Amino acid sequence: MKTREWILSLLSDRIWSARREYVKVWEIAQAAARAAEDKKGYEIVILHISPISLIADYFVIASARNRAQMEAIADNVVEQLDKCQQPLLHREGRGTGSWILLDYGAVVVHIFREEARRFYALESLWGDAPVYRLENLTTAANLAIMPEVTTEQSGDDKEQ
Repeated sequence: MKTREWILSLLSDRIWSARREYVKVWEIAQAAARAAEDKKGYEIVILHISPISLIADYFVIASARNRAQMEAIADNVVEQLDKCQQPLLHREGRGTGSWILLDYGAVVVHIFREEARRFYALESLWGDAPVYRLENLTTAANLAIMPEVTTEQSGDDKEQ
């Protein structure tokens, strides 16, 4: 009996640990999206790709009007995620490109010039992934990560 209780306890601890990690990753994706918004990025979306791919849990995608704005967005994302103690694993796209990629492991940030975003069409490529828009993060996304929250409770959030 003690062995069974120990195993159940261990499994419960691992489930809660995995849930906490999932929430942390979601918070990192939100922080990246807000950092992009702070530098006037637009059409910002978060794709939840973990149900359909092993590449990452989330893609954060933002558009910029020019190369200088792309760099400013990328630098702000790095700065804000450094504050969250989230190390940048890899960066691609410095220089003359029209796409900057910031790899944080479970979260990958894509910053595009408008024409490159239309050309690569990541939202279409990953069309089966749930999409969260920045303006909806406090309602729809919370329901996705906390299914025990009822619709009535989440409706209260909208009124505030």
